[in-house]
Amino acid sequence: MFTHQDEWNRGYAEGRRYRPLDDDERSLLAQHVPAPDGGRALDVGCGTGELALHLASMSYTVDAVDWADAAFPSTDARLDDPSHGSVHWLHLDIERANLSQLQADGYDLIVLRMVYAFLRDRTRLSRTLGRRLRMNGALVVITPLAATTPAERRGIALDEDEIAHLMSMWDQAQRFNANGMAVLVLRGLKRPAVQITNTPLPQPSSVTEVHAVVTDAQGRVLLGRSQQQRWELPGAPAEPGEGFEHTAVRALAEQTGVTAEPADAHVLGLHLDAPDGLPRTSVVVRISAHTKQVQSLKPDEFGHVDWRPLHALRRLDRLPTTSARALDLIWPGVLPYVPSAHMYPIDSAYPPVPGESLQAVARRERMADRVIAGGWAPSLPVQQALRAVPRHRYTPESP
Repeated sequence: MFTHQDEWNRGYAEGRRYRPLDDDERSLLAQHVPAPDGGRALDVGCGTGELALHLASMSYTVDAVDWADAAFPSTDARLDDPSHGSVHWLHLDIERANLSQLQADGYDLIVLRMVYAFLRDRTRLSRTLGRRLRMNGALVVITPLAATTPAERRGIALDEDEIAHLMSMWDQAQRFNANGMAVLVLRGLKRPAVQITNTPLPQPSSVTEVHAVVTDAQGRVLLGRSQQQRWELPGAPAEPGEGFEHTAVRALAEQTGVTAEPADAHVLGLHLDAPDGLPRTSVVVRISAHTKQVQSLKPDEFGHVDWRPLHALRRLDRLPTTSARALDLIWPGVLPYVPSAHMYPIDSAYPPVPGESLQAVARRERMADRVIAGGWAPSLPVQQALRAVPRHRYTPESP
């Protein structure tokens, strides 16, 4: 199961609290993972910090990490509790972020309490964390059980097969019960049973293109005029080992002078087609924040770069299929007759950015269809105007 970051933020901001640490858990931690001299612990998904503070009271120095902005104890609570001095609070996405902020010399204890079920790639992260354990260190996973969890909340729990797989990865794996939850104490990460080797590189048989969609404060989209006299979105082929977000940011800066951070680049979907028999993947990346300087830095690619209003896109003389599909993914209906392709949406949870909303474009298209079908707009220029003009902007007080 995976939930969006803003859902956790909203839960914490609304005062929602999760199952408190109970005496059974405290007893098991004291018995099986007491703090050695100079002991360091990592609390993954620390939430409001109850477990991190308890580990500090056991004499651990604790790194407490969570990806939700609204997690962690309040400032007043930190000042009131002297054990906070032994806790270092880190805002960190443990699965995606660079882990250089964690202790380079490792940890004696790493705890994932009511977190493991929410991870997207559990096996990989378990091994990543296992390699950060010091000698005789332990990974402790505390989790609800699927068998005793209501069906509508199944996503917070692990079933027996999932627990067996996790325990099989370790030389020493102990299981205990704490008031209905499983407490797994794991030591000695095994080497993977399957050894992964490099696959011989085949002859090129496909191409992957990344397209960056950027709008300014007026909602105009950034396009470049190529040497082939086409209007195109900034973009480039993905380089080996480079994430799509980084490719989009790199191409944007190299071609237009507009700079952005990979954290503000959001992969929204993939289009698959095969022009001339060559499989092609077109990746659509939405940029939610950027600097506004615009200049053509690669005249051999873009002879001219400019912001274009959405309602004027229909009047462009030439627009490549891949750019048209990317625009249509974000603003369905803003372009007529976009050639179809296999489309795989990935994410739509990105911060609000200036521009015309998906709903505005779709509703204007439906309105234009009804007016034209009713015979009330017989001339082509009027039909084009009905589809192009963002009329909701003239009534900003309306919903």
